[in-house]
Amino acid sequence: MQLQRPQPLFDSTLWIADQPCSRLRSFLVELDIVNIEQEYMLAKRFLLSYQGSDDTFNSYRREVERVCQWAWMFRKKPIKALDRHDLSAYFDFVQKPPALWVARKHSQRFTTNSNGERMPCDNWRPFLNRHGDKTPDQKKMQLTQSAMRAIIAGTSTFFTYLMQENYISANPVSLIRQKSKYLQKNQQSRVTRKLSDAQWTHLIEEIQQRCLQQPIFERHLFIFSAFYLLGCRISELVDSPGRKPIMSDFYQDSHGLWWFKTVGKGNKAREIAVPDAMLEALRRYRHYLGMTAQPSANDQTPIIPKKKGEGGIGIRQLRKIVQVGFDCTVERLIESGANDEADSLRQATVHWLRHTAISKDVQFRPREHVRDDAGHQSVQVTDRYIEIDLQERHASARSKTLSGQQNET
Repeated sequence: MQLQRPQPLFDSTLWIADQPCSRLRSFLVELDIVNIEQEYMLAKRFLLSYQGSDDTFNSYRREVERVCQWAWMFRKKPIKALDRHDLSAYFDFVQKPPALWVARKHSQRFTTNSNGERMPCDNWRPFLNRHGDKTPDQKKMQLTQSAMRAIIAGTSTFFTYLMQENYISANPVSLIRQKSKYLQKNQQSRVTRKLSDAQWTHLIEEIQQRCLQQPIFERHLFIFSAFYLLGCRISELVDSPGRKPIMSDFYQDSHGLWWFKTVGKGNKAREIAVPDAMLEALRRYRHYLGMTAQPSANDQTPIIPKKKGEGGIGIRQLRKIVQVGFDCTVERLIESGANDEADSLRQATVHWLRHTAISKDVQFRPREHVRDDAGHQSVQVTDRYIEIDLQERHASARSKTLSGQQNET
């Protein structure tokens, strides 16, 4: 079977509501799949329901796009005809996608041509080999458990939607009896992707020192302060079609207490208690911006304004700023001889900062308070960040010996 080169199906939140371009319409027709136009529109309506959150939208778009491409191009079947055996084959497929379906670097899905029409980008692929090798190494491409869990969950949610729309009678993902083939079950799930105390200390000291030499790093300092002291998600600090964080989101209540109001995962609004250190960081940052110390109730200034142009920065720009901080800290760690810490920090992403903040928070605050500030659905999610029990369990095991006698510690 000759494998076809896939092309993107769904544009960003700003453009997805538009009619598909002529090239995309031709692509769908040429696939010659029964009900493909109906299935395309159902998938599109599913994604439109998540327009309020860029992160959630992008996650579901990735999974919907992949399973649609696979069904129509690889399996030569409509989505409606897929059964649990097909989905089992699909989950095997995503773990070892063919080279033609794997990009060596990030590419936009669509671009605007000279006529103002959105056109699919030829370089886009459903999968990305972040190592940039010419021929993808299957070991390097191997998915983590969290990535596989996200694929199964996202695909299942899409099929549940199709059931609710009376397009299919059953969710084939839920009928797979051996999901354990793809997902390991942990006795105790805990958060491990976070910065160590040494990494965080070096990072914040490095940023503070650079502020003295290059004032532009005041922006970096404020961003890292917000992640660490508020436990924010990246989507809660940047502009998106559904939300534009502004300075008056920091506000003082009738008791003189400061709060930060935001909209988080699942489009749920919440208020985060603002520590004194965060209020001081806000005042310092506003001073750098040439503003009054505290925001007024009608302050419409973006929380993190663009250096050029109007509005606040986006997710990609914020990631670049955070990466600068990580890279500077890696250099500092190497200079201090902490090579292992430097190697670990090279793997860090922006979301590690939220994990770091919550993991530190649960050491000192009631977990219910941390749950509400972090926006967790339940306290059981917050419990994943508690490591005191693990430390005690490990300490009680250290004194075991082959003789059966316990060593004194």
